[in-house]
Amino acid sequence: MGGRKEAAMIYLQLFLSFFKIGLFGFGGGLAILSLIQHEVERYGWMTQKEFVDIVAISQVTPGPIGMNCATYVGYTATDSILGSVIASVAVVLPSLIIMFILCRLYFLMQKRYQNNVYYVNTLRGIRFLVLGLIGAAALSLMTQDSFFDWSSWVIFGVVFVLGILPQLVSKNCVRTHKVVTWLSNPILLILMAGVAGYLLY
Repeated sequence: MGGRKEAAMIYLQLFLSFFKIGLFGFGGGLAILSLIQHEVERYGWMTQKEFVDIVAISQVTPGPIGMNCATYVGYTATDSILGSVIASVAVVLPSLIIMFILCRLYFLMQKRYQNNVYYVNTLRGIRFLVLGLIGAAALSLMTQDSFFDWSSWVIFGVVFVLGILPQLVSKNCVRTHKVVTWLSNPILLILMAGVAGYLLY
């Protein structure tokens, strides 16, 4: 009986935690990584190394990273598919509810608030919040578990440079910009990093 109560409590904690993450996770998957990490550490569902591994797996599997992380954390915390389902449903449920309400309001009030200075400034504030959360998530993953030797730093550096290169190359140089954009394709970078990891480790 005690085991069932404990399992039910874990399922409840999963639902409430990921519902809260979905409710306040502005900016998409990368921005909510720090929120997920906070809940994982709070309840001790997994170690820091396991969380880093889950983030890496979530990046290379299809679908939003937030949903993938929720699925993996739910399974790891409960060792069951039900945990994955509960965490996954909980993380998207607030968005579904809020977007349904906002879409309804948007079509009713679009013209009224389109040029409202308070509305515009609120969105600007949220934009800076999202950038800060993404930066915090990136820094929180830069641990000894992630960077354990020189080759891990080399892979990180190459991917980072290729990722920001399209923003630095002028679009007037059409051919160069096309090549750089092709090289910075996330799928190609994932494959390149995987091959590098296989060859180096």
